[in-house]
Amino acid sequence: MKEDNLKIKKMRFAGIAGAGMSALSQIAAMEGHEISGSDRDFDNNRNSSLKHKLEKLSIKIFPQDGSGISQSTDAIIVSTAVENDNADILKAQKLNIPIIHRSEFLAGYVDRFKTIAVAGTSGKSTVAAMIYEILEKAGKSPSIITGAALEIIKKKGFIGNAWRGKSDILIVEADESDGTIVHYHPHSGIILNISKDHKDEDEIEKIFLKFACNTKKLYVNSLGLKANVFPNSRVFGSVESDFTVSDIKYFGFSSRFKIKDIEFSLPIAGECNIQNALAAARICLDFGVALKDSSVALAEYSGIERRFNVVGETNQIKVIDDYAHNPAKISAIIDAVSNVVKGKIIAIYQPHGFAPTKHLKDELIKVFSLRLGDKNILLMPEIYYVGGTVVKDISSKHLTDEINKKGKKAFFFAERKDIISKCAKLAWPGDIILVMGARDPSLSEFAQSVFEEIVKKSATQNSASARRP
Repeated sequence: MKEDNLKIKKMRFAGIAGAGMSALSQIAAMEGHEISGSDRDFDNNRNSSLKHKLEKLSIKIFPQDGSGISQSTDAIIVSTAVENDNADILKAQKLNIPIIHRSEFLAGYVDRFKTIAVAGTSGKSTVAAMIYEILEKAGKSPSIITGAALEIIKKKGFIGNAWRGKSDILIVEADESDGTIVHYHPHSGIILNISKDHKDEDEIEKIFLKFACNTKKLYVNSLGLKANVFPNSRVFGSVESDFTVSDIKYFGFSSRFKIKDIEFSLPIAGECNIQNALAAARICLDFGVALKDSSVALAEYSGIERRFNVVGETNQIKVIDDYAHNPAKISAIIDAVSNVVKGKIIAIYQPHGFAPTKHLKDELIKVFSLRLGDKNILLMPEIYYVGGTVVKDISSKHLTDEINKKGKKAFFFAERKDIISKCAKLAWPGDIILVMGARDPSLSEFAQSVFEEIVKKSATQNSASARRP
């Protein structure tokens, strides 16, 4: 099916609200295909903003009951998250309509374009966004298919995780979570790092080795993994390579550093983002963009949704929203916040999915026990349930109980909404409230609610102070 993407004129996306699925549906719509979609989020009146933006691209949204699928439908696109007994799938099977996996459909785009595939268990979305901004500002007019919304694309009125440029360059976020990355044969591939996430490290390494064999030009950050595992790769990152960072300086929520004596500045915090910028600059160099031009582009980097986003600040209290969900990402964001916080960190972490939480239980307990410090606090709501048939054999309380045993302050909340007032009571000037978690589209709204409650508390305190004689 790879070569036939352009020939499929009328297609249905089942589970269209998923990050990868929504991106693919937008690209297909931008290319003139007739697109429809369904999602249980929309059926349950969730994520209405995404639904409306899809509809603005003339994508028709149907209930997830098989309606709208007919003999005129050329294909149905599905992801691993869609169960086999889904009504759309059953209707397609009844009508003998081809069912194409998301990764297979994406592979068709990867083969059609001069594709840069960004892989790694952490940093994929940020590096993909940085590459897009560098190439776009250099006049290369790239396309992008990724999991996170780019602010630079959102400003155009789109969702932000997909764009069809005018050139043959395509940037994709190559996800290893379900192993489908092995279907891609990109022009250029980057492997940023390996850490336990949906799969164990050994299994992820085997998947990346297959991806490496399918890639014409491979770039490897030797700080994030063992470069000798990937022969014939272009190595960067470590001091042994000829492409690394030096003279790093932090300035609150920004940083400065050098790459080959070229001064770079980033408007976002964290050592992890410096490494992300290094990866983006390295590959863009081979796409004809000089380091000086990459430096200029990254100095005005717009960022992506839910990646170290400062929701707001009031009374010297900041609320930050971040997608961190696996141990490596949680460690990186807590480290970044620790470098700038003057008071304490109030971390709110919502685990996503019962199976992933069970798989990472020990590592999550370890990272919070080691990174939180003595004065910081962890607030954890129940595990996010996206729907479908799952075994609910673990709770967030299992994690908080174990973290408390290690001498840290961790609190479990059966109802997430109760965390909002708790935060307002705990937060004082100099503190940072860090909201973390993945997959749940309502987390950004929740972070905003936390901030609004802090604003309300500050206003009440200021009013009381003004009334004192």
